[in-house]
Amino acid sequence: MFKRILVANRGEIALRIFRACRELGIETVAIFSEADRGAAYLALADEAYCVGPPKAADSYLKIDRVISAAEIGNVQAIHPGYGFLAENAHFAEVCRSCNIEFIGPSHEAMQLLGDKNAARCLAKKAGVPTVPGSEGLVEGEAQAQRVAHEIGFPVLVKASAGGGGRGMRLALNDLALKSALQQARAEAGAAFGNADLYLEKYIARPRHVEVQILADHHGHTVHLFERDCTIQRRHQKLVEESPAPRLPEETRRAMCEAAVRLVRQADYTNAGTVEFIVDGQGDYFFIELNARIQVEHPVTEMVTGIDLIKAQILVAAGEPLPFGQEDVQHCGAAMECRINAEDPEHGCRPSPGVIQRLIVPGGFGVRFDSHVHAGYEVSPYYDSMIGKLIVHQPTRREAIACMRRSLAELRIDGLKTTTSLLMKILDHPDFIDGKVDTTFIERNWRT
Repeated sequence: MFKRILVANRGEIALRIFRACRELGIETVAIFSEADRGAAYLALADEAYCVGPPKAADSYLKIDRVISAAEIGNVQAIHPGYGFLAENAHFAEVCRSCNIEFIGPSHEAMQLLGDKNAARCLAKKAGVPTVPGSEGLVEGEAQAQRVAHEIGFPVLVKASAGGGGRGMRLALNDLALKSALQQARAEAGAAFGNADLYLEKYIARPRHVEVQILADHHGHTVHLFERDCTIQRRHQKLVEESPAPRLPEETRRAMCEAAVRLVRQADYTNAGTVEFIVDGQGDYFFIELNARIQVEHPVTEMVTGIDLIKAQILVAAGEPLPFGQEDVQHCGAAMECRINAEDPEHGCRPSPGVIQRLIVPGGFGVRFDSHVHAGYEVSPYYDSMIGKLIVHQPTRREAIACMRRSLAELRIDGLKTTTSLLMKILDHPDFIDGKVDTTFIERNWRT
C-alpha cells in the first residue's frame, strides 16, 4: 500500500481524496496555486506546495511543477482527481517514468480512448452499439457530404479529441455542413491541438446515461450500474441520478454489460465511465469513455455503498477488487445537484466573490461535498462549481422531495448560485415524471 500520495488537484475533489487517504492510513501532499494559498481544506493534507500563479495553465497544468512537488514530497503515487491533468496521457506516462504510480488507467489506454474516433472503432470491435456515422476520420468536404447523404441529415461534426461540446457542430444540409466543418476544425485545433473530425448521425432529443466501471490488474472488471446525466446546460451537467428513470431493465442490463465488454477490449484498469445516449425508441449508443473519476461519482457511491476513491487507490496499489459483479447491489435512489457560483438570471454567468454566510443542509440521506466555508473567496480562475448536494432515499419520488427540502435549506450568501434554477428543475412536471432529454433546459428556460 502507498504511504504518501500527492493530490494533483484543488477544491472539492482534493478534499474528497484527502479524506479517503486519511481513512486508509495514507499521508497526503497537496499542491496549490497562489489563488488558493491559505485555503482551509489544504490544512487537511500533511504537506502542501505552491506550484505557481493563479492561472491553471501556469500552476495546476504545469507537469514539471507537479512532478517536482511529488519528488520533494517523497510520494509513491499521484491522484489527479477530475479535470486539469486527469485525462492527460502524457502526464500519466511522465509519472510512471519517474517511478510514481498514476492513480488511473495506463497512458496507452488513455491515448486510445481519448481519441473519440479510435474509441468508436474499439466499441464496434467489442460489439457495443455506436451512433451511425463515418467509418473513420473525414478528410475533406466531399467525403463529409458523401457520408452525410449516406446516413441522412441532420449530422453532427465532431472533433476526435473533443470534449465539453467544443469542436462539435450541427449541420442540417450541405451548405451548413461546409460551414460546420470549417468552424469545428478551427475550434478543435485551437482547443486540443488536433483538428481531426468525424461525422455522426444527429440523435434528436436523446437522454445521456453513463455506466460506472472498475477494473483491477488481475483481470476483474465490474460495473456499478448507471447514472442519468440528461439534465445539462450547454453540455455541462447540472443534475445526475441513479437509477435512470424510465429506463427498461433490459436496456439497463445490456448497457452495463456493453460497458464491461468495452473496458476489457481496451485493457483498461482503475475507475472509468462509459457514456451512452439513448434515443426515443430506447436504443442506446456509445459516445465516449471518460478515463477518470467523475464529478458525479457520489451518486454511485450512495446506491452501491462502494467508496470509489478508495477503490481507485487500492487498484492502483495492485490490490484485487474485493468484490465481484454479483456482490454489487443497487439500493434505493440517489440524486446530485451541482451548486455553481453562477447567476441563472443572467445567462448563468460566473459569480465569483466572498461567501459571507454558509448554511449546509442535513438530515437522513443528505450529503454535501464541498471545500467552501463562510469567508471563502470563490476565485474567477477556476470552474464555478463550489459544491455538490447529494441525497439518497428509498425511492426516486422521496429523493426529489429530499433534494427540494435540502436546496431550500442551503444558504450561500455573498454571491449568486444556481440553486434557484435547480429548484425550478425539480419542480417541473416533466422532470418529476422522468420525461426529459438533453434539450430540457434550453426548451424551458432562457439561461
